[in-house]
Amino acid sequence: MKQFFTFVKKEFYHVFRDKKTLLMLFGLPISMIILFGFALTNEIKNAKIVIVDYSKDVVTQQIISKIEASKYFDVERSLYSHEQLEAAFKEGKIKMAIVFPEKFNENLLHLNKAQVQVIADATDINTATTLSNYVSAIIGDYQIQLLKNKNVPMRIVPELRMLYNPQLKGEYTFIPGMMAMIMMLVCVMMTSISIVKEKELGTMEILLVSPFKPFMVILSKFVPYLIISLINVTSILLLSWLFLDLPVKGSILLFYAESLLFILTSLSLGLLISVNSESQQTAMFISLMATMLPTMLLSGFMFPIENMPLPLQTVSNLVPSKWFYIIVRSIMIKGSGFSAVWKETLILAGITFFLLIVSLKKFKIRLA
Repeated sequence: MKQFFTFVKKEFYHVFRDKKTLLMLFGLPISMIILFGFALTNEIKNAKIVIVDYSKDVVTQQIISKIEASKYFDVERSLYSHEQLEAAFKEGKIKMAIVFPEKFNENLLHLNKAQVQVIADATDINTATTLSNYVSAIIGDYQIQLLKNKNVPMRIVPELRMLYNPQLKGEYTFIPGMMAMIMMLVCVMMTSISIVKEKELGTMEILLVSPFKPFMVILSKFVPYLIISLINVTSILLLSWLFLDLPVKGSILLFYAESLLFILTSLSLGLLISVNSESQQTAMFISLMATMLPTMLLSGFMFPIENMPLPLQTVSNLVPSKWFYIIVRSIMIKGSGFSAVWKETLILAGITFFLLIVSLKKFKIRLA
């Protein structure tokens, strides 16, 4: 056992004396969480829009106040002409224009109908559609308030309820996905490179001819990255809680247990890549291709798997990060227990066992 701890200590020395490795291990997770938590999101906020109010009555001012109170818009009130509006759209200064015609309140009171013109820049279809939906929702909410005290014969008002994420924050989608990607990158890449590095330096031969068993050599390389990955999990949770208001709603012990299982899965994949690679560059390239692209494309956190063709849906079942993403969402966002994630846990355990067995069988105890 003393030899094992000596090898683990040696591996820690290898990690901490390499500044580039330290930057990747600790800097990458923090920077990615900050980027995807604050900078990169699928929400549209602070979109520059212009409100042209020709009526200037009580109703239009109330609607404008509700729009200005929304975090989605950066509102400019101006009396633009149609030519000025067109020029502003062409120059890309604004994303949307809302035009209230003259006698808006008068038409609403006497004709029970008033029109508002919403003009959006549809060169970006998703942004135009999303902003239009935001405006429609605000105006619809104001209309419901007007109708509360009026006797309308038949009126159907849908009551929307968004479970688990009532504010529709993008962080609830990105943080679980980024956790899966970060741990896959750190564990797979670092493990594969560390073992190949021993081959390139010729020190692997010394390790294999020592009284230390090959399995213990591999295990001693697993332990440092397992501990570092658990530290990364903790830092991600703290950042999510302190800055993104995203606590773990379920059991924290279950969350760490599932994270530990996924880390072992990633380490096993890194070992499989390392035993089939002859250089660090090859191991790094394969690690990136085997972790980043499948996690981004086939885990479900960026693109819905249900919308993919059936062959891709089948292939996605082989991606470990897909199952971990489901587990993290269930525990962290929904507050579910083990009864909700036992199937995904068994699948991850099966993938881990398979990768570990194949890796150990392919591991050569003789290099020549």
